[in-house]
Order: sequence, then C-alpha cells, then structure tokens
Amino acid sequence: YIQGVQLQKGDCTGGQSAEFVLRDPTVNYAVLETARGGMLRSGLGFHTCDIAVVTNVAADHLGLRDIYTVEEMAAVKSVVPRTVPKSGWAVLNADDDLVYDMGRTLDCKVAYFSMNEHNPRIQEHVEAGGVAAVYEEGYVTIYKNSYKLRIDRAVEFPVTLGGRATFNIENALAAALAGYLAGFDKDTIKTAFRTFIPSATKTPGRMNSYKFPRFEVIVDYAHNTAGITRFAEFMDATPATRKIGVVSGLGDRRDEDTLGFSRVAGRIFDEVILRQDRDLRGKSAEFLQEIMTRGLRQDKPELPITYIENELAAIDHVLATAPDGAVIVLLTENIAGVLKKLDEFEASSSGTGTEPGYQI
Repeated sequence: YIQGVQLQKGDCTGGQSAEFVLRDPTVNYAVLETARGGMLRSGLGFHTCDIAVVTNVAADHLGLRDIYTVEEMAAVKSVVPRTVPKSGWAVLNADDDLVYDMGRTLDCKVAYFSMNEHNPRIQEHVEAGGVAAVYEEGYVTIYKNSYKLRIDRAVEFPVTLGGRATFNIENALAAALAGYLAGFDKDTIKTAFRTFIPSATKTPGRMNSYKFPRFEVIVDYAHNTAGITRFAEFMDATPATRKIGVVSGLGDRRDEDTLGFSRVAGRIFDEVILRQDRDLRGKSAEFLQEIMTRGLRQDKPELPITYIENELAAIDHVLATAPDGAVIVLLTENIAGVLKKLDEFEASSSGTGTEPGYQI
C-alpha cells in the first residue's frame, strides 16, 4: 500500500517488496513487515532502518531452512534490530523473554512495550531513563522518565474489536511507541488508530468482521499454535449461540505443530468444517485430515467435524447451515476468493448452494 492504495497483492514481506516501496519517490515513511522466509532466502531489502519492531518469537516454521529451535528463530528475527544505527531505536516486547533479551546486545537505543503496566522489566527500564509503552487501565500509554502520555483508550481502536482482540492491543502498543519515537505527536497517533479499520480493503485476511443479520463472520489467517491461542482469547470474549470454524492444516509444519494448532482450535469451536489448502506442501490430504481430526478431538471427542475439501464450497456450506446468533470463523488461505464470496453473500442476503461434505 502506498498512499492508501494497494499496489501489490500476495506475500509482500521479502526484500523485493521492500525495494518496491523504498524506490517510490513519494514515500517519506516506509513500514515494512520483514518475514523470516525472505531474510533466510535473500536477506533484507535495506541496509539500515530507523526503527525496528519485534513483537514476538513463536515456535512456527521450525524445521524449515535449518531453523530447528525458537532460540535459532530469535536469532533470525534479531537481524532486523541489528541493522538499526546508534541513533535509531529498537522497539521490543518485554513480555517475551527471547525478544526482551535482544535488547542486551544491540548498539541502538531500545524501547520496550508490555501489556502489564507493573512488568518489572518496564519499571526498571523507565526508572533508568528509558522509554516504554504499556497497557494501563485500558489506555495505550507511553512512559518516558516520570512523564506519562496517554494516547487513547484501546477500545476506541477499531483493530481491537471493542477490546476483545488483545493481540491487537499489544500490536497497538508497539505501533504507538514506534510512532512516538519517529516524532509523531499524540493527536496524530490517536487519529491514526481511530481511523485504521481492519477491513477487507485495508487488512485483507486479518480480523475482517462481517456482521450479517443472522450471524457474524470473521476472516483471519491464524495458522500456528501461538496465533490460534491468542485468537482463542478473542473468541472467549465473543458471545455466540454457536462458534463454527472453517480450518485446515499446513503440510510444511511439524506434526507436533499441527496437533498443537488443531487442539486449540478444537477447544474454541462447537463445530468445525475441515478443508484443504490448494498447496498441501509435501503431505497428503488424507494425512492432514487424520492428524487435524486427532488434534481437534483431543479434548472434545464428540466435536462435530465435516470434511469439505474445497475452501469456497466449505464456506457455502457454513453460510447456508449456521444458526442465528452464530460466529463463523474462516481461517483462510484463499483470501481474495473468500472475501469475494462474502461480498456476494452480502449482496444476495442469502446463502448460496452447498457442495456435499461428509461427517468424520
């Protein structure tokens, strides 16, 4: 996105996408997501950055490209803050041990954020003259020495969905701190948060909420155990007559990761539609179906599961059969196709035809 206009679609977290943005003469500030895969394949799309943000390190993508432990993954992610010169800042999560420890070895200035205003790491850092952001009495607040700057109540940010999406409150802390360190004033930061809506046009596939007359549909890309665990917190705070998930497994993850992901998903939902990605990434459809089913039913042996291989057909089925007051969660691979399907459903005000599935 440049000037609010989407110029590229797809996985734009590598060096080539960064170069595409940085070469645009109209760009004064570039906010670049930098993914593990891109760094391991071809490095970064820049030599240095003014502010680096590291939100967390999770046990995902382990076993790929010679990265086998979360400590090794942390070393990969630390590449970004290590590019920051002494005049710049690293914004690090004080609630994550591996991310917090990155600050000990950096040459640049370090600021921390935490969901816990009483986090001793934050208190020690601020008492030593450091800068931090915390979630304090419902507010996103920045500390600098004895100075406290309350940006706004987190529930006022659309990305938090009324405060239920605590993971986006955490992200907002990091973003607010980065904006403050970049020189933006409180009102600018506040306005940015209040006007940034997790819509299909702004953040496709990231907590997009569709509220239909009979039920709500949420589209997201939670695809690992850490992500689905945080998503479970959101679902726990979301009332519904029935919680239905359309999910799949990823073929390039370790079996223990797939089992961990599906076990948490099984705890969240009252009913699951199990589909398949178009790219099975090295495993058979039968194996992924079996291991996902095992994880889904580990804590709920009687969990209803319907297998519908095609993602769009699975969505047709759930839109046609969901009861009033349900919350439907689509953990999607085909973001463009899914969003188009929901737009069509919204325009028709009724479900489309379903492709038969079978109970497993």
